[in-house]
Amino acid sequence: MEEPPMIYALIAAVLVAVDQLVKYLVMTRIPLGEHVPFIPYILDLTYVTNTGAAFSIFSEHTWALALVSLVMSVLLALALWKGLFKHPLGKLTLTLLLAGAVGNLIDRAFRGFVVDMFNVLFMHFAVFNVADICVVVGGIAAGLYYMFLMDKLEPREEAPHEQADADR
Repeated sequence: MEEPPMIYALIAAVLVAVDQLVKYLVMTRIPLGEHVPFIPYILDLTYVTNTGAAFSIFSEHTWALALVSLVMSVLLALALWKGLFKHPLGKLTLTLLLAGAVGNLIDRAFRGFVVDMFNVLFMHFAVFNVADICVVVGGIAAGLYYMFLMDKLEPREEAPHEQADADR
């Protein structure tokens, strides 16, 4: 079995580190509930905590969300390790999902809540963090990859009967 390139583990580790660094900086520099301008008229940094998932759903079940994050992190790591996707673009989509799952898992496991900070100003939207960005971008990219690119980019394994037909 081919060993997966460590570049994807490195990318995931860097993204988790960036997520945790931004969360640390927000927690230590912005009072809870307060905000500071980031990109005028577009984005503020607002320190909020979230015990739930997206839009604070399941906020009473932080432990269950931590368990789901743990299971998903293990499954995504296994999918990368076992080569679910062979092409680098497919592997990158799984890497983004893994980084996002691990980033929010760390918060739930060690803080009991997820730290969110990016507050969109031009529309009403949930406050989110770097890990959330990884999950959303990775999830959309993985879906698009699977639906539109996988058949073109993944090497196709021949079934045993196809090989026998080719040998005739």
